[in-house]
Amino acid sequence: MDLDWLKPAIVLGSVLYAVIGVAVLWLSFVVIDKLTPYKLWEEICDRKNVALAIVVGAMFIAIGQIVAAAIHG
Repeated sequence: MDLDWLKPAIVLGSVLYAVIGVAVLWLSFVVIDKLTPYKLWEEICDRKNVALAIVVGAMFIAIGQIVAAAIHG
């Protein structure tokens, strides 16, 4: 059984990339929130704006693909 993926360096690298990816997604949400004329979190959660939630979800998917492509090479 090949357990090369359990090496500490590989696991640490994976965790580091995951943390960087989450940080980039969070930072992009904050930047977009500052650029819009209203608070995204309040608009999505309190006012139940489904259309805005779909747009923000699509933004997260797009940024996630960019981060994954940058990490992958």
